[in-house]
Amino acid sequence: MAESESNPITPIPQKWETKLQNWNPDGFSEITTVDMHTAGEPLRVIVSGYPEIQGDTILAKRKWARENADNLRKILMYEPRGHADMYGCLVVEPESDDSDFGVLFMHNEGYSTMCGHAIIAISKLVVETKFVSVSEPETRIKIDTPAGQVQATAIVENGKVNQVSFQNVPSFVLHRNQTVTSPYGDIQLDIAFGGAFYAYVDAQQLDLNLSPENFSEIVTMGKSLKKLVAEQIGKKIKHPTHDDLSFLYGVIFTGPPACVTHHSRHVCVFADGEVDRSPTGTGVSGRVAILCESENLPLNTPVTIESILGTTFQVSASKRVNYVGLDAVIPQVTGNASITGLHRFLIDHADKTGQGFILR
Repeated sequence: MAESESNPITPIPQKWETKLQNWNPDGFSEITTVDMHTAGEPLRVIVSGYPEIQGDTILAKRKWARENADNLRKILMYEPRGHADMYGCLVVEPESDDSDFGVLFMHNEGYSTMCGHAIIAISKLVVETKFVSVSEPETRIKIDTPAGQVQATAIVENGKVNQVSFQNVPSFVLHRNQTVTSPYGDIQLDIAFGGAFYAYVDAQQLDLNLSPENFSEIVTMGKSLKKLVAEQIGKKIKHPTHDDLSFLYGVIFTGPPACVTHHSRHVCVFADGEVDRSPTGTGVSGRVAILCESENLPLNTPVTIESILGTTFQVSASKRVNYVGLDAVIPQVTGNASITGLHRFLIDHADKTGQGFILR
């Protein structure tokens, strides 16, 4: 009988896996996450390792997290565990009695007020892990965000989510045809809200091709224009009910699509120079409010908007509403997400570099 048959040898990877499963370094903290992407845009969903987030409202919880747990955001979003374009979310207790849960959104600069790609991804995750009660063919979920309650619908077949749609918060055009003076000339733009405020800029004004090859130029122009818009018309960017939402979150360059059946292309530069790989859920929400006003887009007429990667979201205006005196629409955004990994992050508090840094 061969030695390998009489004395079987456990393969090295299996030995190592067994040891690592039982390994818990002394003095280390641990954070577990599920990593996903929606149309190419990353989402790191924090499962455990955070302190209990305090506050009676989602905006209050957002403020508490910013003031008391921001080191953890940097650890998870920044290098060496993340990167300059990482995005994350943290599930918290809901604010509304009829909501399933609340969500805080985070990125390289701080905490977003609303995020469509994250809503699509977290909706898929809570259904497929049965965190919420699941029904087929549709599971409806209510989520509290800093911008308000969002309703999502997951299309489910055999326990798997094939598509997620969500009805966003009231979205509206704040200012049309604004002019900003820049090194690139006088730029015309619109300001609209889709859960956050964006400046919408036709990239053809800048002779800017919205292709992956122009990534660096898009980032440079986006950061520059965001700063100039904030300086020149930032005082006019006011949310009608919440001062915490009264700021310019990003610049969205719009342009012709690569696919002739799509409406247009979006490339969003937000936070501190992050570029959304998806068409931007909140961005297409603000855009559909613009289209309803500027192109008389009929209600319940979906348009397909593509990203810098060519991935897509569908968006339509499901109804018109009066939102504290403003003409607004309720956008419906549709897309899908994928799970990319389960992570167990260890934090050695003696490792100063591991507390987070960004090089771009």
